[in-house]
Amino acid sequence: MSDNVETNQALPKHIGYVVDGNRRWAKLNGVKADVHARGAEVVFDVARRTVAAGVPFATFYVFSTENWGRENDEVNYIMKLFVSFFKRKMKELLAEDVKVVFLGGRDRLSGDVLEMMEETETKTSGGARGTVSFCLNYGGRQEIADAVNKALLTKHKNFANIDPTTAGTAEFAGAKITTEDISANLYHPEIPDVDMVVRTGGELRLSNFMLWRVAYSELLFLDKLWPDLTDEDVDGVIAEYGRRQRRFGK
Repeated sequence: MSDNVETNQALPKHIGYVVDGNRRWAKLNGVKADVHARGAEVVFDVARRTVAAGVPFATFYVFSTENWGRENDEVNYIMKLFVSFFKRKMKELLAEDVKVVFLGGRDRLSGDVLEMMEETETKTSGGARGTVSFCLNYGGRQEIADAVNKALLTKHKNFANIDPTTAGTAEFAGAKITTEDISANLYHPEIPDVDMVVRTGGELRLSNFMLWRVAYSELLFLDKLWPDLTDEDVDGVIAEYGRRQRRFGK
C-alpha cells in the first residue's frame, strides 16, 4: 500500500469513524459465518491509511453500550473476534508505530477481552506515528456522566473542609463544574475533539458517538457499507474536509 496521499493543506487532527453496515454487507454477499470479519480487516486498513495521510488521531466506533441488546450469539462472536483480531494484528500495529487505546466502560466485558485491551494498550504505548482509538462498550452520554462524576469527586475533595454556611461566593467559585472539568475527565482526555465524523451505511445519525467531542465536528455520511470502504474513500474523506469551512459559530 502506498503512503502517498494527495490532500489539501487543511488536514483534520482527528477523524471519527462510525462503523456501520457489516451485517447488511454480509447478507448481500452471502456471508453467513464470520459476519464481522471483513469489517474488522477494513478497520485496520482505514486506520493505516488515515495515519499515513498525516492525521494523528483516528477513532472507530466498534461496539456501543446499546449493542449488548443484540442476540447473545452475535455479541459473543464479536467479543471473540476482538480478542483474536488484536492478537493477530499486534505485529502489524507495532510495525505501523501507532498507539492503540480503548474508550468505554470496563463493565460487562469478559476477562479475556479486558486482558486483550490491557495487553494491546501496553505493547503499543510507545507508538509515535498516531493514536488509534476504539470505542468498545462505549456510550457518549455515559462518557459525559462518568466525566462529571469524576470531576465532582475531585471538587468534593478540594472543598470538603469549607463550611457552606460561612464561606463567601469567591471561596465556592472553584466548586462549580466547568466545561474544562468535563473535558479533562473524559475517557483518555488527551484525545482531542473530532474534526470530521464519517458514518458509513447510509444512516444519518450519530448514534451516541463521542457526543462531547463532536460538538463542532464536520459530518460526512457515506452510502457505502463499511466493508466496501477503500483507500480511495479515505483519501476522499480527507479531501472533503479540506473543502469545508469551519467557523465554530463565529
